[in-house]
Amino acid sequence: MPRKKIAMIGAGQIGGNLAYMAAAKELGDVILFDIPAAEGLAKGKALDIAQLLPVAGAEARLAGTSSYDDVAGADVCIVTAGIPRKPGMSREDLLDTNVRIITDVATNLRRTCPGAFCIVISNPLDAMVYAFKQVTGFPKSRVVGMAGVLDSARFRAFVAMELDVSVEDVQAFVLGGHGDDMVPLVRCCSVGGIPVSELLPKERIDAIVDRTRKAGGELVALYKTGSAYYAPAAAAIAMAEAYLKDQKRVLPCAAFLEGEYGIKGTYFGVPVVIGAGGVERVLEIRLTEEERALVAKSAASVRRTVAETKL
Repeated sequence: MPRKKIAMIGAGQIGGNLAYMAAAKELGDVILFDIPAAEGLAKGKALDIAQLLPVAGAEARLAGTSSYDDVAGADVCIVTAGIPRKPGMSREDLLDTNVRIITDVATNLRRTCPGAFCIVISNPLDAMVYAFKQVTGFPKSRVVGMAGVLDSARFRAFVAMELDVSVEDVQAFVLGGHGDDMVPLVRCCSVGGIPVSELLPKERIDAIVDRTRKAGGELVALYKTGSAYYAPAAAAIAMAEAYLKDQKRVLPCAAFLEGEYGIKGTYFGVPVVIGAGGVERVLEIRLTEEERALVAKSAASVRRTVAETKL
C-alpha cells in the first residue's frame, strides 16, 4: 500500500515543524512547498529532516519545492502561508495581505489536490479558512481551521502550571473564534475528573482564562520576530493524524456551521469529530446563558472579520 502524501504549504517555522512531526510519526511522505524565492528554504528543511530520520528511527520521504505540480494528489494539505504576526499587530491587521495569499494557495490546490483534507493555520484564522473554502469550493467536511486544539492546549497547560499537575490529567476545551473573544469553557475543565472550580478560586481561573485568550500575543511579544510555531504545528498534526488514521477524535476546530450554536454560514470554533470522512460531525452542547452571551460576542467578532474579506 502506498504511503500517504502530506503537503505543507509554507516552509516557515510552522511548516518546518509540521514536516518534522509528520515524518517522525510516519504519517506519510512529506512535501514542503514555498514560493520560488524561498525554494531553498523548503528544500533545505526537507533535506535536514530526512537526515535526522535514521536517528529517530522513522521512515518517510521528504522533498522541498516551489511548484504546485509537486504537491498534486496530496491526501492532506496543511496551509501556513501568509505573513507572520508581529509585535503590536492584531490578527485582523494581517487580513488584506493574507487574503491575497490564501486566494492564490486555494486556487492552486483546487487544481492539484481536489480530494485533499485541508487544514488552514494562516491568520486571521477564521477569515482565512472561510476564504479558502469559498475559493476552492471544497465541501465543509474537507476544509477545517486549526485553532481550538491549540487554544485548548494552552488552557490546559496554564491550568497544569497553576496546580503543578500533569497536563495529561487536565481536560478542557475552547469555543469560538481564534482571537481575544475566544471562550475557554471553564465549566467543562477538569483535573483528574475534578472540576477546576473546586481546585482554584475564581480569580485564579479568571486570570488563566485571560492568559489563554492572549497567549498568542504573549508569544509574539517574547519572540519579537514572529509568533508561535511548535504548539500550532503539534495541534495541526493531531488533526491530520485523526483523519489519516480514522481515529474519530473529538477535537475543537474551526468548522463551517449551518445553524449549530445558532451560527450559520461561517467558520467558528466548536468540538467536532474528525475521522476518515474529515469533519464528520459537529458536537453541540447545551450552554448556560452566560456562555451563550460569550459565544455570541465571539461569533460577532468572527463575522466582522469575515465581512472584511474581499474575494
